Amino acid sequence: MKIEKIELHHVELPFLHPFESSRGITFNKTCIIISVHSGGITGYGECSAEAGPWYSAETIVTAWHILEEFLIPQVIGQDINTIEEVVQKFSPIRGNRMAKAGLENAFWDLFAKAGSVSLSKMMGGVRDKIPVGVSIGIQPSINKLLEVIEKFLADGYRRIKIKIKPGWDFEVIRSVRERWHDILLQVDANSAYTLEQIKIFKELDQFNLLLIEQPLNYEDISGHSKLQALIKTPLCLDESIYSLERAILALELNACKVINIKPGRVGGFITAIKIHDLCKGKGIPVWCGGMYETNIGRAGNVALASLSNFTLPGDISASSRYFKEDIALPDFILNNDSTITVPSMPGIGVDIKYNKLLRYRIKHQSFPNKG
Repeated sequence: MKIEKIELHHVELPFLHPFESSRGITFNKTCIIISVHSGGITGYGECSAEAGPWYSAETIVTAWHILEEFLIPQVIGQDINTIEEVVQKFSPIRGNRMAKAGLENAFWDLFAKAGSVSLSKMMGGVRDKIPVGVSIGIQPSINKLLEVIEKFLADGYRRIKIKIKPGWDFEVIRSVRERWHDILLQVDANSAYTLEQIKIFKELDQFNLLLIEQPLNYEDISGHSKLQALIKTPLCLDESIYSLERAILALELNACKVINIKPGRVGGFITAIKIHDLCKGKGIPVWCGGMYETNIGRAGNVALASLSNFTLPGDISASSRYFKEDIALPDFILNNDSTITVPSMPGIGVDIKYNKLLRYRIKHQSFPNKG
């Protein structure tokens, strides 16, 4: 397929409610929507880099620069017919995984539409519904947290994830467990702790948590290995797993018993699928994390989570959880059994609403084929 044009759209959508983690408070979703045009078909991807380098070293500004100066020139005007060709063209460029993922994933949508197949089927997905949960940020008080959890349970979510940080951990989790003894409950520390705080993690063993996500520094695979050996609760790595090689290392060192796969963090769907396959072969369950995506990125996450080893509920809540209105439709809706239906239409299964894209777009650039 001849790549005729690629567009970058920097959009900013206000959240319905701010999200607070150990890294701070986020009020708006910023991302780059990437569109790839060929033969009357347009594929869409979402680069999930944030405004600042808090979750990842990449930012909106650096991702835009890498896309404009290095990634797009590799593919614009070229005849490209497979995802493997895209990945190969990006291989000389080190790092910058979120920028690569946004563009690579747009090609997945393009090829799936051209082949009249859903993204899920193109990836090898086996489910028509995926189990999901909800992630809840740090709240002003424990009572407020309990109110928020009660609302989400009433909405139909069966798995709850709460953010923790030093000083907002043991008493918080104990209060939740005293209120709800049997709900699927997991916690996410976003690298807020050190091994010197081992006592708190031993104390959390009593609460029958599904997992503890990313307690230590994202580079500290060795520290997670030591921590996992000292506690019963499964550790799950998120920020630490930014490549297939990091996943291999983590499993070799027994640094975790679960892995959270985010396509943007690992560089695209190709690597995400490889990590999925690695974990499946070793009996390690995976689940799909979220980056507060628009429906474009959420559609890709839903498709990925339809693969067979995504056996734990993902952070892929209903669209109405995040924004008053999205830039793509249809919205994703929570089913009565705490699942989300996997789109069966060709491609990612959502359509851009251009008027809404324009409403929230703050920067745009087009790259036509000059050949």
